[in-house]
Amino acid sequence: MAVFRKEMSIEFRSRIALSALLLFMVITISTIAFTTAGERVNNNVASALLWIVLFFGSMTGLSRTFVMEEERGTSLLLKLSSTPMEVFFGKFLFTCFLSLALSFTGSALFLFFLPSINVGNIGLFWIMVVLLSICMASAITAIAAIIAKANGKGALFPVLSFPVVLPPALLGVEGLSMALYGAPISEALSTIVVLFSYAGIMIAVSSLLFEFIWND
Repeated sequence: MAVFRKEMSIEFRSRIALSALLLFMVITISTIAFTTAGERVNNNVASALLWIVLFFGSMTGLSRTFVMEEERGTSLLLKLSSTPMEVFFGKFLFTCFLSLALSFTGSALFLFFLPSINVGNIGLFWIMVVLLSICMASAITAIAAIIAKANGKGALFPVLSFPVVLPPALLGVEGLSMALYGAPISEALSTIVVLFSYAGIMIAVSSLLFEFIWND
């Protein structure tokens, strides 16, 4: 919790990640809205577009959790004051917070700027948004630690992240499409269980491997 509070304090003092995420969201969704020009967007296409917005938005700001430690030279102090497990879960909670903020804001803006999209099952829609956010945060936290010491961080981060988040993305797009069509939650229960399981497995595996990543 101390690591999480530190990250929150730094972020709300500088607002770098939040500003970058918000600006990316507004520009991307506005471009989609102007491109479609009021035309009705197919639900399958709409769910895919929303995931693309959320994925590249995540690539814009979520990698900074570990990059800032290397840029400011504070990673050694963090290693001395906290265990790898404490660092991982503190960073994960912060990444999860940013991912949820990004997803909720992006989804709300997406529905606002594209009024032709009707959500048939609003409850299932937001369940899928939350699960996709947690899945991305669980995969991205460890990857951000890996690329923090590498050259070309901006280019390397999405390249490494894409294959890891692709499986939940495919399921998430299917679940979002079902929500837009108005399918009941019972029909999407298998998708929800798989996404929840993916997040749990990624958190467990990442936390076990993080000590080797962090102390390298």
